[in-house]
Amino acid sequence: MTNSALKPSTRPVITFVIVSIGLFMVTLDNLVVSTALPVIRVDLNAPLESLEWMVNAYTLSFAVFLLTGAALGDRFGRRKMFALGVMIFSLASAAAALAPDADTLVTARAIQGLGAALVTPLSLTLLSEAVPEGKRGLAIGAWSGVSGLGVAMGPVVGGAITEGISWQWIFWVNVPIGLVIAPLAAWKLIESFGPDRGLDPRGLVLAVVALFPLTFGVVRSSALGWSNSTVLISIAFGLVMLFFFLLHESRTKEPMLPLRFFRSRSFSATNAVSFVMFFGIFGSIFFLSQFFITVQGMTPLEAGVRILPWTAMPIFVAPIAGLLSDRIGARPLMVAGLALQAFAIAWIAEISEVDTAYIEFVPAFIAGGAGMALVFAPSANAVLSSVRPIEAGKASGATNAIRELGGVAGVAVLASVFAAAGGYASPQDFVDGVRAALPVGAAVLLIGALIALLIPRQGAPGTTGAPRTDAAASDASVPSAL
Repeated sequence: MTNSALKPSTRPVITFVIVSIGLFMVTLDNLVVSTALPVIRVDLNAPLESLEWMVNAYTLSFAVFLLTGAALGDRFGRRKMFALGVMIFSLASAAAALAPDADTLVTARAIQGLGAALVTPLSLTLLSEAVPEGKRGLAIGAWSGVSGLGVAMGPVVGGAITEGISWQWIFWVNVPIGLVIAPLAAWKLIESFGPDRGLDPRGLVLAVVALFPLTFGVVRSSALGWSNSTVLISIAFGLVMLFFFLLHESRTKEPMLPLRFFRSRSFSATNAVSFVMFFGIFGSIFFLSQFFITVQGMTPLEAGVRILPWTAMPIFVAPIAGLLSDRIGARPLMVAGLALQAFAIAWIAEISEVDTAYIEFVPAFIAGGAGMALVFAPSANAVLSSVRPIEAGKASGATNAIRELGGVAGVAVLASVFAAAGGYASPQDFVDGVRAALPVGAAVLLIGALIALLIPRQGAPGTTGAPRTDAAASDASVPSAL
């Protein structure tokens, strides 16, 4: 049976299973290494800076190549590039497991990020194409739930494998999964291409040259400080190259990021919300597991389990939010979700003390996790509904890149606030830093709730929840700008 012979009734299910397994694998590795770092430091005799890059190399590579991954899928085939991304990720995982020193492990993590940059946006595009319009919200909600599951299980799986077997196995587990999923994707998924079959090599180069120094500067700011010359020069150079990238994209016939997407208020406002949410929430979550380990003396596995009420909530709420976004639109869900997250972060900042009982955090964790889920699925649905179906790959790549940049910036900014008010000298010193940093994250999330009010209501042309036929979508050369 060839992929072209798939029955229409089974295609959405088979597509969802394949892309979800690939997505789970790459999202799991975003945080899986965090709880293994203390053991890796001893085994590889790694300095602190190398430990930071074992985390940042993955994030940096992932953020930089997201737009490129989507563009390659449009040009060479989304199924083919998705399968290639899974293979790259799996081979890089094997290299990470075999790494004899810290530098090799950092390099392998960067290559993992490249593979993830192919898998993540194309998994959403392939799923969106396989699911009928009326059920897209539910499918995207389930996709978001899988993504949330990977994030939720990362610290727990990393801690359990490291304590039970060895840190190398947090990478080895990816290899058999990839060896099965990559050929299965090439066999079972339906191939599709973007509207522009040209590659736009200049755009690809400019995107990498702009995003790499920009992200690098933000990542290094937490260690070097915002006034450091390396940080300032990197960010300034990245912004200049970003200007040239946007200038090129506005003039080329087949852009990898059509700037006309931003004429749609739904697309622009949703991406602004995504950036702000990742800035506020991931900058804040960065400190949660550290709080339980540094302040309250828990093991990495114990800390990972403690934050599950937060990170696991999207698994249950995201599918419901995706279904509701088809019925009532994205705006009310996203406003409520951001408000819940702001409340959760502010509440955690208020009650955080050296001896705060765990049970006091649980209501805030549940509210924050539910709030994340109310934004994840509706935002993905809103973005895909604001562009033509054949342009879903470019839209997905842009949205994921914007999200990652928001998360990187949030961690850097809140880490700077944390360092100015506290530190790691003592449990109380850490608490002082957290109580200063988290209100900044809460304030940013409240700003996001206000931005979400700009998203057009359900039923407006070119917005999520608005019925759109394939013919109408194909005829629309520019998304509606309201």
